[in-house]
Amino acid sequence: MGSKGKEATQRLLAIVVIISMMTMMNIPAPVIIFFAIVVYFVWRAVQRSEQQEIGGIFDFYEKAHNILRDEEKRWYGFEIEDVIQSGERILDLMQDAPPLVYFTLGSLASRSGDHERAVNYLSSVVEDERGDELRCLVPSPLLKRYVNVLRKIEQEPAVAAPTMAAVRSLERSRRTRAASLLAENRERLSVAAAQSPLHASPQASPQIAHATSSETASASDDLVHKPVASNTLLTSVQRLPIAEVLRDVYEEEKKTA
Repeated sequence: MGSKGKEATQRLLAIVVIISMMTMMNIPAPVIIFFAIVVYFVWRAVQRSEQQEIGGIFDFYEKAHNILRDEEKRWYGFEIEDVIQSGERILDLMQDAPPLVYFTLGSLASRSGDHERAVNYLSSVVEDERGDELRCLVPSPLLKRYVNVLRKIEQEPAVAAPTMAAVRSLERSRRTRAASLLAENRERLSVAAAQSPLHASPQASPQIAHATSSETASASDDLVHKPVASNTLLTSVQRLPIAEVLRDVYEEEKKTA
């Protein structure tokens, strides 16, 4: 019996035990029946929700694979972003999301040109313990169901051939390109940082400021010294004796006459 069958059996036994306890407590039969029906529908709703969540992971793989497999095809930015957001919703649902989800998100972010986000996701796969499946010893229920579905697809690829092709292609890329893709995105981030306006010719401003201040000082000196020179001339004229001034004027008039 598989783990899924064991879980169903355990839940059924739990419901039988609860109903037996309610019968021993002399609870009316209609109440017990109503309780059993409610529990059944809640169980089915939870089960259907979990199936949709697991299906969403494999659907994310297929969409991402379609974008990443053909590098020459030009995709719109919003198309890639929609797939990235669907992958990020998986991370919100699963604290122990599969490493392949992180790698796929990093590859999509790199394809869209968001190198910072690409480094964030790819480093989780290459440099973090989350990138090693062997270290996951206490999985969440959702991760266990994901692994069960994945193993079933691996055993019977014909059940979901497109999904199996996408998973195998992404796993192969993760194994061969994860480290180099991380290094490539980090290099592009460093180049972009070096080319940003904040880092362009930081010593130019002090030189320009020094030249401007020198020119301003020179102009100020000219404005200061010119009036001083004229004032000196006026002062020297004012200090001549009045007799000498009159004599010079008279002598100039005689020469003219």
